[in-house]
Amino acid sequence: MQHRGHQSTDGADGGELTVPMAWFYAEYIADELLRHGDLMPPTSFEFRAGRDALALTVFLADTDGELSGIRVVTQLDTWLSLTAYDQPWQDWVRERMAQLTAQAARRGGPAPDLELAAAAWRWLEETELLAPDLNAVPGGPVAGGTGESGGIGGVDEAGDIGELGVTGVIGEEDGPKVWTPAWQLGLPLGHLAIHLF
Repeated sequence: MQHRGHQSTDGADGGELTVPMAWFYAEYIADELLRHGDLMPPTSFEFRAGRDALALTVFLADTDGELSGIRVVTQLDTWLSLTAYDQPWQDWVRERMAQLTAQAARRGGPAPDLELAAAAWRWLEETELLAPDLNAVPGGPVAGGTGESGGIGGVDEAGDIGELGVTGVIGEEDGPKVWTPAWQLGLPLGHLAIHLF
């Protein structure tokens, strides 16, 4: 039996091979949105985090199994609201994953889309990335500091920028480091990419 969102073809042994088209399409949409926004290099971990978070949003928001037939522009508002800062996105992901897992168990048979989505969610939860210091833009605001030595970043009183141009007088190697789950970096990137589209 062929499920919506999957495409089946005969395998080499005569069995049916299920291709996870819904997940591939969600990943394609996410990739295109992020590339269009030009927010991060496509080879960076941050880009992957943004792509996976956005692909999960696109995939899990498709409650009718119609993903391959949608027009992207008709769903942008939905994706924007789901990825907004004040929304409990991670709780929504867990809930939708549990629903889809239960549906797949009732149906029986393979669920390759769900397996790929689960792998992406696992990576987003378990991987920690070094959070960028967004306040360290030369002349930009400094969170909780004045840009003096010991601050989070920015420009010091003499107007000097840190060794690598990102953290005031504290060189990048010496400055405070904040590690965060990948989804917490990827989600705002995905949200911004939708805005920029």
